[in-house]
Amino acid sequence: MIDPVRHLEESGHLSRFYIDGIWVEPQGRERAGVVDPASESVIAEIPLGSVADADRAVRAARKAFAGWSRTAPAERAALLSRVHALVLERAELIAQALTGEMGAAISYARQAQVPLAVEHLRVARDNLLDFPFVSQRGTTAICKEPIGVCALITPWNWPLYQITAKVGPALAAGCTVILKPSELSPLSALLFAEIMDEAGCPPGVFNLVHGSGPVVGEALASHEEVDMISITGSTRAGVLVAQAAAPTVKRVAQELGGKSPNIVLPDADLARCVPLGVASAMRNLGQSCSAPTRMLVPRARLAEVEALAAETAEGFAVGDPQDEATTHGPIANRAQYERIQTMIEAGVAEGAKLVTGGPGRPDGLDSGLFARPTIFSDVRPDMAIAREEIFGPVLAILPYDSVEEAIEIANDTIYGLGAHVHGADLEQARAVAAQIRAGQVHINAPAWDPQAPFGGYKRSGNGREYGREGMEEYLETKSVLGFYPNPA
Repeated sequence: MIDPVRHLEESGHLSRFYIDGIWVEPQGRERAGVVDPASESVIAEIPLGSVADADRAVRAARKAFAGWSRTAPAERAALLSRVHALVLERAELIAQALTGEMGAAISYARQAQVPLAVEHLRVARDNLLDFPFVSQRGTTAICKEPIGVCALITPWNWPLYQITAKVGPALAAGCTVILKPSELSPLSALLFAEIMDEAGCPPGVFNLVHGSGPVVGEALASHEEVDMISITGSTRAGVLVAQAAAPTVKRVAQELGGKSPNIVLPDADLARCVPLGVASAMRNLGQSCSAPTRMLVPRARLAEVEALAAETAEGFAVGDPQDEATTHGPIANRAQYERIQTMIEAGVAEGAKLVTGGPGRPDGLDSGLFARPTIFSDVRPDMAIAREEIFGPVLAILPYDSVEEAIEIANDTIYGLGAHVHGADLEQARAVAAQIRAGQVHINAPAWDPQAPFGGYKRSGNGREYGREGMEEYLETKSVLGFYPNPA
């Protein structure tokens, strides 16, 4: 097995930041342990940055912006191609890092966490090569130009995936970046910084600084030389970043919380859509902001749904994430584990029907942050488990009496990130999808599309990632009147 911690220790990069094209000693004195959630042991220690470290990275990015923003699209695409190839080359090393730092089952890290992250790089490159940076409207030129220096704050649940979803389009647009990954899952970010360096990224175009949200995150959000900040995280964190950014009137893109509905229409094939719905809700242990953790089903078919859902959840293999037979490893960190346990207990106390799972660890697991895949049924819309984002393997099944009521329940949330609809009548499914207030809707469990823009309504955030729209977030619009001559 490849040991990412040993690799980073031997390179000397574990204790350094990547700023202005070199690995530098941090100015901050604080350090944080990286905890393997399967064993709850500290497997590495990283430095936490200071305001001075953040400022140093911003200054490097600002210095590099003038040159990078004027490079030809083909040059930027060539860099992304090199990064893409190097991530594929080191896929196993990165997968092992993800398993160690946040508990992803190794099979899932190999089959989803890394491959999906790589796709963001390919899409950014491909979109860059055919993007119309200048278009004509009468005699006016409409120019799309890079917004400037961008601070990127990424979460612990999809560490590499969210890095590439931001860094790829930002660099494609011609921006320079400072990446602040979650201090809870920093190993994959360090490996990515190594790749950026080896790929020949010009000094200052990509910078990496570890640190906490209240220190480094706030310093980046409030910095007068940062033109844009993009954050993926909780709604609470997004609000704090927006507040810190407000005095400098910078652009703020937020991909935040969710409580996504999955509407199972009366004509849906339950044998197909219920297992798919459970698997989607509990993908990555439910630690996904768009996880469809509210399954809305016809009341008359509730018993059928419960049986199928229980069978699916009880078929998951929860255990050692290094075991290739494991489908679901541990919860990523102690705070999240405790949150999940609290919410499961709240569901029981509120009187929801416990179909399978419940508090505590699965049988046979006496240590580690392992949670039981849990399904509640006969859940009312006013229950906490139906309203609050749990961010764990907990599914709430809510019965409805009409499709109109299902749509009303689906929209009765402060969030609006994702949604699912299942039904045999495609026209009806489309009509339901059109009425759901969410940024991305899946009809009948389609394949993932990296070109599909992703983002939220309401308190799920603003702005879009992925696809062409993901790159447009990092661009300003300039109109140049009289650029083209008047027609003869």
